[in-house]
Amino acid sequence: MRITLVQGDITAQHVDAVVNAANSSLLGGGGVDGAIHRRGGPAILAECRRLRASHYGRGLPTGQAVATTAGELPARWVIHTVGPVHSAGEDRSELLASCYRESLRVADELGAASVAFPAVSAGIYGWPLDDAARIAIGTVRATPTEVTDIRFVLFDPDAYAAFERALTATEPG
Repeated sequence: MRITLVQGDITAQHVDAVVNAANSSLLGGGGVDGAIHRRGGPAILAECRRLRASHYGRGLPTGQAVATTAGELPARWVIHTVGPVHSAGEDRSELLASCYRESLRVADELGAASVAFPAVSAGIYGWPLDDAARIAIGTVRATPTEVTDIRFVLFDPDAYAAFERALTATEPG
C-alpha cells in the first residue's frame, strides 16, 4: 500500500472512496462533513436519510463506518465515519483508530483501491494534531487491506506538517 499526503481539498480527490469525518446524525455539519455534503449534492444526504431510517435510528455509533454514493464528487463512494470528541480525562484513542480500521473494512467490501482520508477528529472535535496523525498513520499501516492507494488530505499546513512527522516516524526499515 502507498500512503501519500496531500494538502488541499478532499472533495476534489479523484479516488474510489472519500472518507467523511461525519457526525452521528449523518445529516451533514461543519468542516469536512459540510464540504462533502455541499460539493456532493443532495444524493448523499438522501442516502444518509435512508440509512438513518433503516439502520441507524439513533445515529451512526462513534468508531463505525458506512458507505453512500459520492453524488457529484469525483469519487465513487463516501465512507462516513464518526470520530470521537477528544477528552483529556478519558483515553478514546481506540475509538479513533476504529474509524480508520472500519473505513478500510468498508472500502474493502466496496472493492475500492484508492481512499482519501481527512484528519478524523482533529478539527472541531479537538483531537491534538500530532496525536491524531500518529493514530491515523499507525492504524492504517497496521490494518490489513486490499486498498493500494491511501491519501491523507489535509486542509491546512499545520495538519499537513503533523501528518508528515507521523509518516516519517513510522516508515518501515
